[in-house]
Amino acid sequence: MVRKFVLFLLIAFTGSVFAQKATLNEAAPNFKLVDSNDNEHSLRDFAGKNVVLEWINYDCPFVKKHYDAKNMQNLQKKYTAQNVVWLTICSSNKGKQGNFSVEEINKRSKKHDAKFTAYLIDEDGKVGKMYGAKTTPHMYIINAEGVLVYAGGIDDKATTDVKDVKGAKNYISLALDELLSGKSVSTQSSTPYGCSVKY
Repeated sequence: MVRKFVLFLLIAFTGSVFAQKATLNEAAPNFKLVDSNDNEHSLRDFAGKNVVLEWINYDCPFVKKHYDAKNMQNLQKKYTAQNVVWLTICSSNKGKQGNFSVEEINKRSKKHDAKFTAYLIDEDGKVGKMYGAKTTPHMYIINAEGVLVYAGGIDDKATTDVKDVKGAKNYISLALDELLSGKSVSTQSSTPYGCSVKY
């Protein structure tokens, strides 16, 4: 009887861990993923640092807009130089748009001159669903205390036109500048736009 009760508690606890969902102004749920160079990364590895999560699909025209304009790479370069961790995550399932071999991922990342900390592969979609990622790009920011402080779109121009990058209100740069200057994030959420995540 005791053994059955312990087993029940273990199952309940395990289920609650995997059912954890990301919620604004609460601790961001931890995850572990392997990158395109076969290195494992855990969110906990970056405790004490601001972290950006960027959901990606290189074949999505909305993603292409930000990479063709060098907007995403410029953000990556600017903020990783200020000790921000930038984790690019692909949740495309096998056979779906955006799911590539690691060789193709690294080839495209090099071609784009991407400056992310790591490109993480979430093929089964567990992390994407945990965070509620709906689009590519869908952006999240976790502060140095491990709290989710932003979730939403990269900016306020929901188009595929490269010309619209200039003059758009970029929520990521605004939030990171506030965090890096010791302020609270003033805009914590916005409507994400892009292609649907290919779970």
